[in-house]
Amino acid sequence: MAIIGNIIKGVINLKGAITTEPNPIEAQKQVFKNLLDTAKDTQFGKHYNFKNILNSNQPQQTFASTIPYHNYKKMKDEWWHKVINGETNITWPGAPDYFALSSGTTGKESKRIPVTNAMIEAIRQTGIDQVFALKNFDLPADFFEKEIMMLGSSTDLNEKNNHLEGEISGISASNIPSWFRGYYKPGEKIAKIDDWDERVKHIAKNAKQWDIGALSGIPSWMELMLEEVIAYHNVKNIHDIWPNLQVYTSGGVAFGPYKKSFNALLAKPITVIDTYLASEGFLAFQQRPETNAMKLVTNNGIYFEFVPFKPEYINQDGSITNDAPCLTLEEVKPDEDYVLIISTVSGAWRYLIGDTIAFTNIEKAEIIITGRTKFFLNTVGSQLSVNKLDDAVQHLEDKLDIKIPEYTLCAKRFDDDFYHSWYLGSETKNTNTEQIAEYLDNYLSKANKNYKVARSKALKGVKVKLIYPNIFHEWSGANKKKGGQVKMERVMGEDIFKEWETFVAQH
Repeated sequence: MAIIGNIIKGVINLKGAITTEPNPIEAQKQVFKNLLDTAKDTQFGKHYNFKNILNSNQPQQTFASTIPYHNYKKMKDEWWHKVINGETNITWPGAPDYFALSSGTTGKESKRIPVTNAMIEAIRQTGIDQVFALKNFDLPADFFEKEIMMLGSSTDLNEKNNHLEGEISGISASNIPSWFRGYYKPGEKIAKIDDWDERVKHIAKNAKQWDIGALSGIPSWMELMLEEVIAYHNVKNIHDIWPNLQVYTSGGVAFGPYKKSFNALLAKPITVIDTYLASEGFLAFQQRPETNAMKLVTNNGIYFEFVPFKPEYINQDGSITNDAPCLTLEEVKPDEDYVLIISTVSGAWRYLIGDTIAFTNIEKAEIIITGRTKFFLNTVGSQLSVNKLDDAVQHLEDKLDIKIPEYTLCAKRFDDDFYHSWYLGSETKNTNTEQIAEYLDNYLSKANKNYKVARSKALKGVKVKLIYPNIFHEWSGANKKKGGQVKMERVMGEDIFKEWETFVAQH
């Protein structure tokens, strides 16, 4: 009998029974007040007169009309460069102990996003809340005695100017509670290995020593790790190594495109739970099994605003126009795309995180991620978001019975005409790419009226090339870094796409 597991499960169920869910709208009002009250004497708080905003009749509306939107460049150029140089009380009291390094885009250095102790605590508390939400998933008691494989970036953080730097997954893993360390794999020694390929080799070598019940990490890199473990031990699937694997906590990107190839590595179905951990904070997690939507963390250090995702509000670089309207949680509607804006206990203010979301349940504040503002494909008026592109790729997988875990595309000019030029990552050979292009074209024409209109005007057609999935991973390794929070660009501009095509031709 799983004695410890039964005790843990009992505690989780009891906590769930005696804890009431906060009202998301009221929780957001309290978070908003706490943020401004805490930061009112910082340089940012004084500049924008947080005290007056708090004392106004409609503080949330005054806040929105007083403070402009900030993307990373604006935040860094105007404020965070002082934080990075060691100045204190700039956008949040004191100075951060950590900076989260984002993967950045091709040809650009990593962003440095402040991570305060208040944010570390918020991430930790949200992680605990997610554990307690497991009561909703009806997992057996013995699951709570198993180990958890967390595949993120290296926990060997770089010390610089009295702070530590690393990706957010590495920062989070280096701050796990002491009681959790016995469950955490691959363990501190392996987790500190910076080279991703080397770290995975050590995981594969030690895999049989662990009794893994849950996985956590970005799907693309998790798949590669599982493939390496399977190949190293010459077995058919990962359950031959970890027979008690029952849960996968996905995060960072939509799991849909990876579902077919991921499931091919398993002997039996497992529970997939989505999470939304970004460099800027732990934003949402899936709270119940009846839906794949995630509940926004409305009561823990992050204040959310929402800009309607419409072409007239989106600049070519993925930023938003200064006059774009903004809604509070109280004002949003279901099934409409919004650009996510956040203000946080790390001193980000009205910050464009770059993701678009849609609400599936307003009362529960549940969302799905629908794409990225910079991956919005509208060069010739097609108005395609990443979720529509993901749907089209999954349609191909079902129709052709193939696996396509990776893809990218560009609205590319051929002579005087524009085509959507797709690269699909698949192990499948001898597939008719002209037929695939036709399937993609037909699906998107039916699914998106703007695409259909574009096809009758400036968009001439679709071109498709099939390449091996590992080329996408090698591209990430060459231009960013393997593993961690690194995500493949789903939509590229023509300049980067030219570099991409040169890279593909060399592999």
